Amino acid sequence: MKVCLLTEGSYPYIVGGVSAWTHMLIKGLPEVEFSVYSIGAMAKDRGKFKYQLPDNCTGVQEIFLDETLAERATGLQPRFLTKPEREALTSLVRNESDIDFDTIIEIFRRRKWKSPLDIFMSEDFFDVIKSAYSDTFNYLPFTDYFWTMRSMLLPFFFLLQQDLPEADVYHSVATGYCGVIGALAATVYNKPFIITEHGIYAREREAEIIKSDWVRGDFKAVWIEYFYNLARLAYQKADRVFTLFEHNARLEAEFGCPPEKFSIVPNGIHMDRFASVPKLTDHPGPIIIGAVVRVVPIKDIATLLRAFYRVQQEMPDAELYVMGNMEEDPEYAELMQNMTKTLSLKNVHFTGTIQVTEYLPRMDILVLSSISEGQPLAVLEGFAAHRPYITTDVGCCRELIYGDARDHRGSAGSVVPPLDDEAMAGEILRLARSFELRSQMADVGYERTKSGYTYELFIDSYRQIYNSYRQQ
Repeated sequence: MKVCLLTEGSYPYIVGGVSAWTHMLIKGLPEVEFSVYSIGAMAKDRGKFKYQLPDNCTGVQEIFLDETLAERATGLQPRFLTKPEREALTSLVRNESDIDFDTIIEIFRRRKWKSPLDIFMSEDFFDVIKSAYSDTFNYLPFTDYFWTMRSMLLPFFFLLQQDLPEADVYHSVATGYCGVIGALAATVYNKPFIITEHGIYAREREAEIIKSDWVRGDFKAVWIEYFYNLARLAYQKADRVFTLFEHNARLEAEFGCPPEKFSIVPNGIHMDRFASVPKLTDHPGPIIIGAVVRVVPIKDIATLLRAFYRVQQEMPDAELYVMGNMEEDPEYAELMQNMTKTLSLKNVHFTGTIQVTEYLPRMDILVLSSISEGQPLAVLEGFAAHRPYITTDVGCCRELIYGDARDHRGSAGSVVPPLDDEAMAGEILRLARSFELRSQMADVGYERTKSGYTYELFIDSYRQIYNSYRQQ
């Protein structure tokens, strides 16, 4: 069986998170032949893999969205769209909820476009954009609207024209652009297409756009609805949609995924990888706080540093280790290091990428400060290492910390609101002052992970999923 994994901004260029999940999936199913279709942001990353591909991965097809910057239109194009095609593009441009994706695919697959920019040079498409502008944004300069639509739609049109690898099953790790490729492959090859959604992709893009300064205020809503439409297209074409926990499934239903397509498959980790990490000890000396995290904005290292500032007001000798990749967003990493100096923080260590099992034995408390998560592997790994966790109330963290309705073991740590450094500091101090509390929470986390979040359970679930298509 051949499975094509569709990734975006993750495997094999980024360590941890979805990338780690992807690598574990490939390695765990040696009987399956995998290939990877990877969508990245910048072509400068071509070939710079952070993972050694397993033997059962035949290769990576790399597509980079900044390649659209080199595209050049070949000149004015005559009218060529049929009425249904104009209607489909009109729905897309206006961000309507019911878009005829099959017709849009047909536009870009039935003829060999020299450039996806050519459609912007056609009279038909100009009429579509002009009509949408007149109805909605005519109080703004038309050029602003046109260039916004061009920036938004060009990557989408570009992807619709790419060559696709052939596979028996297409498996996307998100609903964004890689979800578009899955929907495209399902249509072109009439093959099964499944999605495993870790976080809610459209919600994550919404948060980024709201905070961004590259989207003018009037157009933020246009961009946000566009990404929700990409999600709807992926849900529409998917045979099945897997998510990591119940709350995500409810959100997906709200955003247009038919509930009958849902299944829940939690993440899983290698418990034995952490077997050598000793349990917590009530040691002399300072409390050691750790964050196993990529140093990128969505992980909100700033709130972690502000919380640690509050902690050091009461525990001056406390130490903080920020353990994770600092290369993904060098500007943000530098900003966080400068913030450490501005706050006059002592004993803050940015380790970069490390072997986490070598550092966890030193930790007394682990912290996750993210503003968005799915079901973070870092939390499960911390539990497997018998460490309590303080997390923000995002993704599946509340369920991991407190358990679901069937799990009455108790708390494996604490959950605080995102962006709330005062609450985070308060919980760090509460745990830091009681070894008995830390130890009790650590035991709960370990047992919770052992019973429901192991690598073996995770791999067996996907083996059954793939085998169900092998029999078709």
